[in-house]
Amino acid sequence: MSKRELKPEVKTDPLYQLLRHEDVDSFNKQRDKMDNLQLSGGDYRGRDLRKMNARGLDFSNAYFRNCDLSGIDFRETNLEGASLLDAKVSGVYFPDALSPDEIRLSLDYGTRLRYHR
Repeated sequence: MSKRELKPEVKTDPLYQLLRHEDVDSFNKQRDKMDNLQLSGGDYRGRDLRKMNARGLDFSNAYFRNCDLSGIDFRETNLEGASLLDAKVSGVYFPDALSPDEIRLSLDYGTRLRYHR
């Protein structure tokens, strides 16, 4: 499958499922003990993910439409190709490689985030 055909997926991975069920506290406790490679490309649409520890994770090509991401520190997180349409991002730290215009386009139109290096 080419990158142009990437669609968000609902996965069976246990760590992914903790986020799908909005069990952020359990996710934070388990994230370093379990394989977190299945988080990229995931469908997190409409989830409340506040308080998630995203440091060092790969959320590339993830779909965060209508998510509450308030207060999350994504500075050390891979968000390349992620979509943020209508997400709540109050107090969010984004990676330095993402321009404010890029973030705004994703929030308003659902475009995939592109890093500027």
